Amino acid sequence: MDGRVEDVAAGRARGRWERAWGRGEDARVLARVADGDARALGELYERHAAPLFGFLHRLAGDRGTAEEILQDTLLAVWRSAATYEGRSSVTTWLFGVARRQAHNRLRGISPPAAAEPYERADTVPGPEELAVGADRVQGALVRLPLAQREVVVLAFLNDLGHQEIAEILGIPVGTVKSRLHHARATLRGVLR
Repeated sequence: MDGRVEDVAAGRARGRWERAWGRGEDARVLARVADGDARALGELYERHAAPLFGFLHRLAGDRGTAEEILQDTLLAVWRSAATYEGRSSVTTWLFGVARRQAHNRLRGISPPAAAEPYERADTVPGPEELAVGADRVQGALVRLPLAQREVVVLAFLNDLGHQEIAEILGIPVGTVKSRLHHARATLRGVLR
């Protein structure tokens, strides 16, 4: 009789775990991280480091700072993986952790100086012009308030939808749309 009770209890626990963690591969890897598996953290890093780094680089405006924040993010994931409840995708949860780490690091740090406007005589851009154009965009991004910058980066550079961005930032979808609207207006003015 005791064996049946234990089987039922284990089945209930497994059911709760599956509802909380989901059934995706990322969720299984994150569950292994929660169990203390360092290799699983490496797997998460391999899967998500590039988009997270891109997001952090654009928020911080500096490669070195973005790398440090990414490391802070991985440490936070290692420490808090067990708190993942499955209410969002693992990717959304990871972006939320990265965002919190960026805010912790960037409080009180002024953004780097924006690139000077660049005028081009040739109408066909070469590699140098494309690089300078990218610098202009990065310079324009760092001029945005952090709240607008993170929405722009998530929407346009990480290709996330309004609902996913709202989940990551913990704000209503309407606020995401409003911040995008204001950011676009600011960017148009800065890039002219």
